[in-house]
This record gives sequence, C-alpha cells and structure tokens, in this order.
Amino acid sequence: MKRSLLIITMLSFVLMACTPKHRHDVDFYYWKSKCAIGETEREYFNQLESRRLFIRLFDVAIENGVTVPVGPIQGFEKNVLPSDSTEVIPVVFITNETFYAYTDSEALVQLASNVCNGIAHYMGKADVIYDEIQIDCDWTERTRSAYFRFLEALAEKSHCDISCTLRLHQIRDREKTGVPPVSRGSLMCYATSSPMEGDTRNSILDMELLKAYTVNINDYPLDFDVILPIYSWGIVTNHLGQVKLVNGLTDADLQTLMFEKQDNNLYLVKEDGFVQGLYVNSGFTIKVEAITPELLAEAKQYLDRQIDRDFPWVYFHLSQGFLNRFNIEDLK
Repeated sequence: MKRSLLIITMLSFVLMACTPKHRHDVDFYYWKSKCAIGETEREYFNQLESRRLFIRLFDVAIENGVTVPVGPIQGFEKNVLPSDSTEVIPVVFITNETFYAYTDSEALVQLASNVCNGIAHYMGKADVIYDEIQIDCDWTERTRSAYFRFLEALAEKSHCDISCTLRLHQIRDREKTGVPPVSRGSLMCYATSSPMEGDTRNSILDMELLKAYTVNINDYPLDFDVILPIYSWGIVTNHLGQVKLVNGLTDADLQTLMFEKQDNNLYLVKEDGFVQGLYVNSGFTIKVEAITPELLAEAKQYLDRQIDRDFPWVYFHLSQGFLNRFNIEDLK
C-alpha cells in the first residue's frame, strides 16, 4: 500500500513538472527569400492550430551611403499561406547601422514612409490584409533615439499596430537601451552568444546564458511573445581561423567519408568538396549546432515557470528541414 502511494506521489510530481503553468498559443516566423510553403509546413501549422505567420518581406540597410531595400521576398501570394484564416504580420529587418545615419526627425519620418510603402506594395501584391507591422532591429543605446522616433513615425504613417523584436540584452539592459514605443514585443530567446567566437557552448541557445539574461524578466513593462529557435547551422572554420555559417546543416549531412567526427558536434573535413554550396578544404573544421527536442523542452519549461503570465510560443521558423526534427507534441 505504501509502495503504491509512493509511486502515485512520484508520478504526480512528474506530471506537475511537465504540465505548463500558463496557456501558450503557437505561431511561426517564415524567413526565406522565396515563399514556398509546402505540405509539411501546412500540416504543422494547422495541427498546432496556429493563427499568426510572421513573414519577413525585405531588409533595410545602408549601402554606399544610401538606404536601400535588400533581399525582397519572391513568390509571396495569398494562395501559398498555410490556411485561409492565416493572419500575416509583415516583418522588416533593419540593420542597426542604418540608424547611425539618421539623426534628423524629418529623415526618420521619410524612412518610415518608405518602409510603410514597401510593406503595402508586397502585401498588396499578395492581396493580404494586415493590421500589424513588426520591425526587427538590434538597436543599441547609441541608436535608441533614432529608432524609437522611426517606430513612432511608422505607426503614424501606417495606421497599424507596431510590434518589434526584443533581444535578450535589451531586456536585461533596458535602462540603457530603453523600452520601445510599440504595442508589444517579440522576445528572441536564442542567439545567446556569437557563433564567431569559437565558444564551446551552443551559440543558438545556451540555458545558463538564457537564465542569466532573464532574471528580472517580469519587470519588463511591455507585453511580449516568446520566440524559440528550431533551426540548426554549421560553423565552418578554415586554416586561418576565419568562420562562415552554413544554415540548416545537421549531423546527418556530415555522415560521409568526407568528414571525420572529432567530438559530439565537431567534424574534421578529410577531403576537398562542397557543403551545401560552400567549398571547403581538407583540414577545415565544422561545428554543428542544433536545437534538439530535449533542449527545446528544457527552455520551454524554464520560461513557462519564469514568466508569470500566459504568452504565445512563436517558432523560428516554418521550414520542413527544421520541423522534421520535432513532432507535434514537442511544439505544443
């Protein structure tokens, strides 16, 4: 009898640990230059009862001293969306360096007008109605004033709700970087360190760094979604220590005689050849970093406990190659 009671008690604790404290809708980003949403993407989106799809339309950067749109999306049409009820939030990425060049309020208003017109162009071509715009920018203390004025001007020009991405350092260091004048944020719980630093940690998501950045997360005065990564990449290092990223690379891609496994996620290139279009020489090394179902579950359990309210999970991003590593239950 006592043994049975003990087992029941232990099972109760396990179930409590695995059961979320809060309600979490599930949505996705779509971050490709060509819009091609296939059956796998539709299946996951619809089975998870997702509603919102954040689609990157184009980037804005400074080239030769001029602000220009970069990498506009191709093939974006209404009929490629995962469902007829999909709510599209257009996203524009703007480099932080862009705001170094803008100190004049009128110029910032013009930039906002240009971005607003660009969004309207692509959303109009796709015949998709929208009432929210999201801006993705890793602003700093130095660009804070210009960026915030731009966000205000964008709201005035677009007559839309404006949201923006938030980096972890912008949550932790909000006294320096400020709180943006937007309706809500999307907190990027990834890119916890730079893949270029040669660190032994997983630069996509390291739990210790995530915890360090989010100690006072409930003090942040802006509602936010939580963006979680499901992607992978390979960090290729040549003989001179120079580094390049190969997006989407996995351990499965390196299971040939061309590569020799050195460690859990480190490979030595044994012969010259191509890795997903990148030419590599013998002697190069490739570190594979990925989000596993186990790491994702650990991050979700921590954030569910740490944040004291309901909030959506938004996965980065909706792509068959990344989704195939997870089942539906992993992403709920």
